[in-house]
Amino acid sequence: MKAPQSIILRPIVTEKSAALTQAHHVITFEVARDANKIEIRKAVEVLFSVKVADVRVAKTVGRIKKVGRSIGRTSDGKKAYVKLAAGEKLPPIFEGV
Repeated sequence: MKAPQSIILRPIVTEKSAALTQAHHVITFEVARDANKIEIRKAVEVLFSVKVADVRVAKTVGRIKKVGRSIGRTSDGKKAYVKLAAGEKLPPIFEGV
């Protein structure tokens, strides 16, 4: 298994992710594109010391960006919606989000 820090890249903090966190105890992360659900589950359990009930993943397609005359493209990505098990508290980093 890869290092947990190389699987979980960063948390995603948006209005949608904050609403999911408050209502359903779901935390949203940007993850490595080659990571699967099992690796994501183990990485979250190791990094945050919580039990995970469910993991859902979604691929994100890069967008076209224009700066002056040049046209570029942002890279593709992957995000994971991690639902914590019943009775688990949110890690302190996600409280108040």
